[in-house]
Amino acid sequence: MEYAGYVGGTFVRGEGERFEVQNPSDETIVAEVVGVSAAQADAAIGAARQAFDGGAWSGLSMKARAAAMTRFGEALRKRAVFLKDCAVNEAGCPVSSTVMGAQVHAPLRMTDEIIDLFLRLPEQEENPLPIHERVNPHFVVQSLKRWSPLGVVSAISAYNVPFYTAFWKVVPALMAGNSVILRPNPLTPISSMIFAEAAEEAGLPPGVMNVIVEPGLAGGLAMTTDLRVDMVSFTGSCAVGAKVAEQAAPTLKRLVLELGGKSAQIYLPDAVARAPSAAFSVCTSHAGQGCVLGTRVFVPQESKAEVLEGMAKLLAGVKIGPAADPATQLGPVISAGQRDRCAHFTQAAVEAGGRVVCGGKRPEGFDKGFYWEPTVLDLPDNANPAAQEEIFGPVVGVIGYRDLDHAVEMANDSRFGLSGWVHGADKVKALEVGLKIRSGAVNVNGAIMSSYASGGGIKMSGLGRERGVEGLREFQMMTTFNLGG
Repeated sequence: MEYAGYVGGTFVRGEGERFEVQNPSDETIVAEVVGVSAAQADAAIGAARQAFDGGAWSGLSMKARAAAMTRFGEALRKRAVFLKDCAVNEAGCPVSSTVMGAQVHAPLRMTDEIIDLFLRLPEQEENPLPIHERVNPHFVVQSLKRWSPLGVVSAISAYNVPFYTAFWKVVPALMAGNSVILRPNPLTPISSMIFAEAAEEAGLPPGVMNVIVEPGLAGGLAMTTDLRVDMVSFTGSCAVGAKVAEQAAPTLKRLVLELGGKSAQIYLPDAVARAPSAAFSVCTSHAGQGCVLGTRVFVPQESKAEVLEGMAKLLAGVKIGPAADPATQLGPVISAGQRDRCAHFTQAAVEAGGRVVCGGKRPEGFDKGFYWEPTVLDLPDNANPAAQEEIFGPVVGVIGYRDLDHAVEMANDSRFGLSGWVHGADKVKALEVGLKIRSGAVNVNGAIMSSYASGGGIKMSGLGRERGVEGLREFQMMTTFNLGG
């Protein structure tokens, strides 16, 4: 990469530590990067603060910002091919995977949807005061809610879908009138500079959009602690998310944390025939590297053996290979460390009484690349480490339940709460079960990835919402105005 930053409207070469971006499919070097220095990260924060306080962007009307953001979206769409190449080469997402929709196609269409949503949202609303509070012997009062730009937003994105996770921070924040500093994950930083290029093409004022690429933590630490930053939007692991919250606490920054998950899939007795497909779906969805994927599969105890056999058959013919091969169904995980995590929890599952039904090791014939076989684990209970910890790889655990109350109890017995899934031919019964799951999102016989429906976690899965009206409002400040006369 020629540049490691975009600061105050200027592309900058890094003055910090040199690092390499690897292709997880074959361990070749995709890019050599000299990251930004601590001083350059500080300058990005300063540029964002100055731009916001100057009002050249934050002071515009929503319609005026919409015109510029429409140009921004057009600039992003011009780079669709490059984004696809990035998803393959730096993230290891198979080129033919359905997840490529989330990597590229969905966010490219969503800019206009975000613009449309913001333009339809009221910028002020009346508070529903009772009449005896509106009129008294001394004055008449009108009480309003007013939404306005929040300030400087630190956006810290994840490696699994790097463009998408950055997009749902950058675009709503900008459309709301904020200034942004984006820090991508150092494993997948290449696509992040597209936001800088789009800002240039769209004519955004200098300092409104900033990008910093670094291998270390200095810039990220400044982005979560600096008094000049008003909000941190972070996607990543629970451990790092908790650290971000700790760092932001002294200055009480607004937080949106989209963290890990260990989502449950409950198959009602009348839907057991569908259950084997769960393992195939999870494992071939970017090698299981998705925080909302249903990696805990609950089936009736009496049907468990049948489901496990079906899963093994479906996975037996999965084509493992490099992400660039159109025939590949299961590509690599992101790094050697992540592959080791799959191995660790597979072993931990067995040591705690589980059994490897299929997979459970590195595939033969792959001397290079971070591959792990699609793995199904027969777990004796929900207390097993492979049922309690997020693995983030092509590993699925299957657990038997006595009855649906038992299934719900186990589904909710988790420190996570990001997503949940219920499958049932009896739609009423499936809904009844879904209503009992404690999670930020629950999918009953179907799911959707939409600009218009928000998602977010509870418990260790995070704070706040992304997407939908609730997600857009996260980037705005609400002020109550009481006007007397």
